[in-house]
Amino acid sequence: MKKLLLLALISLTVQFVFSQTFDVQAIKNSGDTDKRINLVILGDGYQASELPQFEIDATNFMNDMFSQEPFASYENYFNVYIIKVPSNESGATHPGTASDEPNIAVPILAVDNYFGTAYDFIGIHRLLYTENFALISTVLANNFPLYDQALILVNSSYYGGSGGQFPIASTGEDASEIAIHELGHSFVDLKDEYYPIESLVEEGINMTQETDPTLVKWKNWIGIENVGIFPHASSGTAATWNRPHQNCKMRYLGSDFCSVCKEGIIERIHDLISPIDSYAPTEVTITAPSFPLDFQLNTIQTLPTNTLENTWTLNSTAIATNADTISIEESDLTSDTNTLTVVVHDATTLIDVDNHETIHVSTVTWTIDNTLGIQEVTENNFNLTMFPNPANTNLNIALENVLNDVITVDIVSLDGKRVKSATLNNNQNITLDISTLSNGLYITNFYANGVLIASKKLIKN
Repeated sequence: MKKLLLLALISLTVQFVFSQTFDVQAIKNSGDTDKRINLVILGDGYQASELPQFEIDATNFMNDMFSQEPFASYENYFNVYIIKVPSNESGATHPGTASDEPNIAVPILAVDNYFGTAYDFIGIHRLLYTENFALISTVLANNFPLYDQALILVNSSYYGGSGGQFPIASTGEDASEIAIHELGHSFVDLKDEYYPIESLVEEGINMTQETDPTLVKWKNWIGIENVGIFPHASSGTAATWNRPHQNCKMRYLGSDFCSVCKEGIIERIHDLISPIDSYAPTEVTITAPSFPLDFQLNTIQTLPTNTLENTWTLNSTAIATNADTISIEESDLTSDTNTLTVVVHDATTLIDVDNHETIHVSTVTWTIDNTLGIQEVTENNFNLTMFPNPANTNLNIALENVLNDVITVDIVSLDGKRVKSATLNNNQNITLDISTLSNGLYITNFYANGVLIASKKLIKN
């Protein structure tokens, strides 16, 4: 029988703590810390003599995490570190005050552990939690300040955990499943797909009160892999809230993430990390170039099959696709300034870019003079958001990018005619009036410095 997960985070308190440093160890090193998502695992309730077991527990969790999609496909995007924090005593406190205590065969314990993790929070035994978030933050600041996400593993054999800024999970029954579920909350802001307590009910990636299949945020997945619009209950407030799936990890332990949650996780990965790992050359030259000029691109490949695609353009003309290296001859260049750009995007089928709101694109651009060589090298990452889609009257478009590049937006009919155009500055949101366009399918093209960096279907209804 599947187990219904009922773990949540309620509050945060701040306390003054003293700085202290501990042993930090990498258990997975995929690349430089500034080019990977750094997951940091801390232990609570491990005495100094038990820290080798903490390393084993953390490694087992990591292996379980990267055996499941979409983390399996994006394993190369993560580094994993452990911080070995010794506690004075083993385990976690169990005060025996939860309302469900009569059914819980756990001895009452008061444990002197480092972070103060304890069961029975807000009267729920399995809610394993600590209010010492300031202490956790201080340990991270003093030992690994470049972390992207932290997780607390508690040395206890009893089922328990909680979400929030720092997810917490025991190391007993279903330990890895609890931890991965809680990461769904903390890392991605996924909502529970069972009905949680009222304070945690809100619109999210996988929770909505929308019931129209053409408007619901996961409309692109309706009818695919059992995705639909499923009310949380048949009556009451819960009946007004909907989930996308009946058997997702955000509802049941041991289940896979549903397609909607997988997409949300991948979008979060794209938000944090560029798929471009390195490129060459990285520096300008001030002497006469030696031809051919060689250029190289290294990306953080997805597994087991790389889904990253790239397009190389020279002076806005495409010259190669899905190439790691190219060579430019002198005859390829004009006598004026030349621009070579490679555009990288993720073509995974685990996300649906055409219907999803956000497009993530990364670029590298070299400015070349045929007599002076490479004059400038720049890398940029673009987040382009377009909604709603389908749209009737107004189309909203937002832009974020590292280098403050201006984007040109062209809406093109299927016969190739440009029917609407606009320019978009960084951190700008614009609204285009498309009320006069005929109903049907259009292509929205996005250009940076004259180079096509992304295209997206638009449905006018």
